[in-house]
Amino acid sequence: MKQTSRILSTYSADAFGVASSLFELGGMVIIHDASGCNSTYTTHDEPRWYDMDSMLFVSAISEMEAILGDDNKLISDIVTEAKRFHPRFIAIAGTPIPAMTGFDGESVAMQIENETGIPTFGFNTTGMNTYVSGASRAFLAIAQRFCRDEATPKRNHVLNILGVTPLDFSTNGQVESMCKFFSDNGWTVNSTLAMNTSWDAITELGSADINLVVSSTGLAVAEYLKEKYGTPFLAGVPFGQVFSRKLLDAMEKLYASGSNEPLLTTTSDECSRDFIIGEEISSLSLATALFLETGRSFTVLCPTNDGTFLRTYDRYTPYEEDIEASLQGAGTVIADPIYRNILTDKADFVDWPHEAYSGRIFRKNMLNLIGDIKDISEKLNKEGKNT
Repeated sequence: MKQTSRILSTYSADAFGVASSLFELGGMVIIHDASGCNSTYTTHDEPRWYDMDSMLFVSAISEMEAILGDDNKLISDIVTEAKRFHPRFIAIAGTPIPAMTGFDGESVAMQIENETGIPTFGFNTTGMNTYVSGASRAFLAIAQRFCRDEATPKRNHVLNILGVTPLDFSTNGQVESMCKFFSDNGWTVNSTLAMNTSWDAITELGSADINLVVSSTGLAVAEYLKEKYGTPFLAGVPFGQVFSRKLLDAMEKLYASGSNEPLLTTTSDECSRDFIIGEEISSLSLATALFLETGRSFTVLCPTNDGTFLRTYDRYTPYEEDIEASLQGAGTVIADPIYRNILTDKADFVDWPHEAYSGRIFRKNMLNLIGDIKDISEKLNKEGKNT
């Protein structure tokens, strides 16, 4: 029963990670689930839903279709709609019901592609993993299928920003702020995979000099682009003034050396009873930014994925029980407001809403910390004066 949550929420599921990563790319995305189940994604996890068109469907699988495994109806429905909408590609994302009945998304995708001639992906997602898993697979599939076989000649200081979805960065200007920050500092952004980016920029991912991974969802595609084109990558989000400059310095060194080693600036090895909870790369970037500007050390608790960059004292905490145990005796916690419910009265709490966790509930309070972390650091300074 360790997987059961009695107080906390759960992170957006892997199928929703697929939908979010592909939302703007002109494809037809089908969440293979019962009727109405796509509304959980569209109304809670997808802030673009009411302002931007996207071909997002639910298969509306019935009980008998699930039991009998009637894949022919699903295939027929998708083929019919594909001929009507002419999508750039088709993607099917599985959920718990088809996972339990043994649905083979890859085989179904192959049959649909044979009938339509449209590139089709079958993601055997299960709804039992977080959005990081689904978005990672979707980004990788797009790059493998649509990037040019050979990279165009490298240009001067060209950058791809990888792992960009509203699940991590909402629609409060963070993506635009990142692009402006790098542009103001001599870098041309080719693509922000996959928000506010053109299809041509995605096919030209190999033209960048380096790739910047700003979420764990972009790590797999960064490794693929390194293997395919030899493009080095760096992981980190330009939070705060000092860390942003250090990130720029690391990018320049990477650009000059052509090294294939991913870098992530971290804090000291000192363990702390102050915590940041969230996605790995964003949380570590915030911890580093705060350490550099306030001198405060934070331990990262990462519930979304068993991270590549977590330090020796950071923890992968996929279950509520793990988080609750880790927070015993906590001093300060920076996390999505839902985590307040698991703390004792003695702990100080700083809100850091995360779309992939609380959905639309705190959307109006999402923070834009690109280049400036005063919204959090001022709260920490005030807390210190009051103690």
